[in-house]
Amino acid sequence: MKAVVLISGGMDSLVTAAMANYSGFDLAAMHVNYGQRTWQKELSSFRSICSHFNIQERLEVNADFLAQIGGSSLTDFSMPVSGADLRGSAIPTSYVPFRNAGFLSMAVSWSEVIGAEKIFIGAVEEDSSGYPDCRKVFYDAFNTVIALGTKPETSIEILTPLIEMQKSDIVRKGMELKVPFAFSWSCYKSEGKACGICDSCARRLRAFELVGVPDPIDYEERPLYI
Repeated sequence: MKAVVLISGGMDSLVTAAMANYSGFDLAAMHVNYGQRTWQKELSSFRSICSHFNIQERLEVNADFLAQIGGSSLTDFSMPVSGADLRGSAIPTSYVPFRNAGFLSMAVSWSEVIGAEKIFIGAVEEDSSGYPDCRKVFYDAFNTVIALGTKPETSIEILTPLIEMQKSDIVRKGMELKVPFAFSWSCYKSEGKACGICDSCARRLRAFELVGVPDPIDYEERPLYI
């Protein structure tokens, strides 16, 4: 069975790709450049991850209209990237309005063309930054949209294997599957060394700290977040 896996280059999408690969799917990989600050590093990570899993069928999409729309500190350089707020409930400035819906729509279109029956995405609800398009209810609803908006004979389902996991659980799962965490990139601000202080870096660092293993990527700062 063929599956499309959305690979941003982050550790969640890396582990999701590993889980899909372990399950025996014939994988095709999709990556979206949307004008984000670290797009070059994320694209390089995507290509390295694909090579690691020997994924030959790849789609690199340009969706820089999201940067033109703005509204996110990831795409609007006049907005500061939010610092770590691991206990906060407010949606951070890094939220890209309705981004995942656009990504999924493109993935469904491609899946329908290449005959893929599953779409894997590394969304995490419980230990995310509070993004509304990372909730399980959103993906359940989108599966209904797919059923209503594709050809009658089409059967495509979105799978979110990490949706109820904590980041530390994701690290443990990655270690179990021997994923190359060094290939992944999570920082919202920097492409050289990870900043260590944005919300994404903080959640990643805390996860590795909780598991008790070092994060293999380089950081400008490595605060303790436990």
